[in-house]
Amino acid sequence: MIPETNYSSGEDYEIEFLGYRFAFNAFDFEQRVTAAAVKLGLVESNELDDDETADLVELVHRGLIDEARSGLGRYLVRHWERLSLVDGESLVYWLRKLVFRGAWLDHRVKEGLLEVTWDDDNADFGYQDPRGDRALLELAPVPSWHELQFRR
Repeated sequence: MIPETNYSSGEDYEIEFLGYRFAFNAFDFEQRVTAAAVKLGLVESNELDDDETADLVELVHRGLIDEARSGLGRYLVRHWERLSLVDGESLVYWLRKLVFRGAWLDHRVKEGLLEVTWDDDNADFGYQDPRGDRALLELAPVPSWHELQFRR
């Protein structure tokens, strides 16, 4: 039997991405969206206020921001031409991809198909096969929005 690949932590946000349907509670989705924005370098840290988080959540959930609530949201709307694509890579796509990647990995850990490990050399978490086989995946590098990072 193939384990269920879809992820669910609640019913506040439901998104389909690359053929998978994931449902999130608001807190889980907000945390994942913020972590994705930090990983891409769009924001410096995960210390965002409620309005900044709401703008990022709307961008990831809907693919756009209707009416910005924060300086971050206004920055994204005002500079969308420069921010939406960097070196041919879509900001919305990569934010969603990182949200889904994290949820997919968490689901695999929950199902016992991966174990979380600590890599001293890279000072970062990694994943390995719980049976001791070689690592199942290497996380692909992500594009960078560091040069266009929002600064307060």
